[in-house]
Order: sequence, then C-alpha cells, then structure tokens
Amino acid sequence: MCPHNSIRLLFLSDTHLGYDMPRRMTGSVRPRRGQDFFESFDKALRPALDGQVDVVVHGGDLFFRSRVRPRLVGMVLDRVRKVVEAGVPFVVVPGNHERSSMPLPMLWPMEGIEVLSEPRTVLLDRRGLRVALGGFPYFDGDVRGRFPDLVGRTGLGSAGADIRLLCMHQLVEGATVGPSDYVFRGGPDVIPGAALPRNVAVVLCGHVHRMQVLTRDLRGSRLPSPVIYAGSTERTSLAERGEQKGYYILQLCPAASGAGRVVSRTFNPLDMGHTTLISASTEAGRPRTSTPYPEDGPRQPRQISDVSP
Repeated sequence: MCPHNSIRLLFLSDTHLGYDMPRRMTGSVRPRRGQDFFESFDKALRPALDGQVDVVVHGGDLFFRSRVRPRLVGMVLDRVRKVVEAGVPFVVVPGNHERSSMPLPMLWPMEGIEVLSEPRTVLLDRRGLRVALGGFPYFDGDVRGRFPDLVGRTGLGSAGADIRLLCMHQLVEGATVGPSDYVFRGGPDVIPGAALPRNVAVVLCGHVHRMQVLTRDLRGSRLPSPVIYAGSTERTSLAERGEQKGYYILQLCPAASGAGRVVSRTFNPLDMGHTTLISASTEAGRPRTSTPYPEDGPRQPRQISDVSP
C-alpha cells in the first residue's frame, strides 16, 4: 500500500486506428476489420470515461499510418476529446506508423491532449501529486547510440516531480515477439537494458504487439527500471492469433528514490470474439479467414500486486 497519495494510469498502445477501413463504399464482400480496431479502442478507454483513472498514456501507433483522411482523424479525436472532457489528460507518443508525428497536427491543439512530438516532459498535477511524463517520438535510426541523448533532451531527470515516467515507442533488449518467441538482442534499433534510466518509476513502451513486462536483461541482471509493453489492442496479423490483447492500469505513488514506484499493475484483456483475421494468401480468389479464435472469450483482469523492482 502507498503511505501517500497514489494515482491510477491507463496505458494502451498500438491501436492502429484506420487499419482495413474502406476509403469508400464498394461492392466488395471481403470482411473488413476497421471497426474492430475502433471497438477495442472504445473498450480500452472506458475506465477513463468512468473516472477510474487519472491519466491515459498511449504508447504510439495511434493511427495505422501517417497520411490519413480528415474524417478518420475526426473519429479518433472525438473519442480522445471525450476522455479529456471527463477530466483525464491524454498523453500520446508518435510511433513509427505515424512517422514520428501525428497526422494533421492542426486538429490536436486541445488542452488536455499532450503529443510528445519532440523530446520533452509533460508535468501534470493529479491527486495532489506532481507527475512527470517524459518521452520522445519514435526514432528511426541508431537509437542504441542516441538513446542517452534523447532521454537527456526530454529534461525528465531534472523535472521536479513525485513520480517520473519515461514514454517511448522503441525496441528494448529482451522484448519477445511472434509464434517462435523471437527475442530482440542487439542492433542499432534495440536499446540495451543497461542504458535505461534509473530515475524513473517505469518505462511505458509501445511498438511491440505482445504485452509483456521486462525486469531483467539477457544476462539476468535487474534492469535499472522496469519496461511495460501494453501490446496492441487488436490482432494485426495471424502471427498474433495466440496473444492476449488489452491494456494496463497501473497504480503509482511516491518513493524515497524520488522517481516514484509501481504499487500494482493490472492487465485487462479485451474480448477478441469479434476478430476476423485475413491472411495474405488467397484460395480461388477468396481470402482465407479465421473468426473467431476458439480460445477467445470473456476473460477476467489479472491483478499483479506489489511489483516494485
């Protein structure tokens, strides 16, 4: 339990809104999945609309690509605006699908919506606590070599706050993906675990579609700070068919370290009963589909308590 006040944070990522939505009405009978992505987004935001959390963080790839139609931006903005109007700030990290910037930025200058379109730190006052959320947009290049500089440019380390969080959309050593459990180990696009900052309560990360929590590097040493991947809210390929999709709710409070700590984290699975996945292969001109997966169905949230590193 927290000896002081605490906040609750909703973390989701990789919603890929707009994916597989037709640009215009056609006579095609091919199943479309665009609405599935919006339904999952709506379900994930429900705790914010119901007043159950104090801030929402989106880990990137809010949209499915950088150039989207104004109508799609409006559909997304309408949903985000409802969250902000409910008194819950919405912080988003531009991902690789947005090419490190939000589409049509003129639609985003609204109080309560914070886009980390450059390395910077957002300061929020929630429940009597000062919360610092530092981050930077997806970096397409040698992030391994540039990572310390990118984090330094956010100003997060010097931010006067009770709780500090780093938000990004990158690969971290040890992240695992795919049915073969491929592990990212090194390379210019992979951040070494030892390079993570120590002065944060947790690193909230997008980009990897499988939900997971990293606490140790590949040598077994404890990471300077834990890394949470919320994963995508929808299955984007057949390779993800066995993965749970959902979002996290974290409870955070101040700590003697000055960075704060995670008291509990709850992964909330989303019901994938609506999912229709379409493979790249076709047979006799018809796409092969799978709907729904037999293991899908309503699931209860999994609570993990006292998870301080």
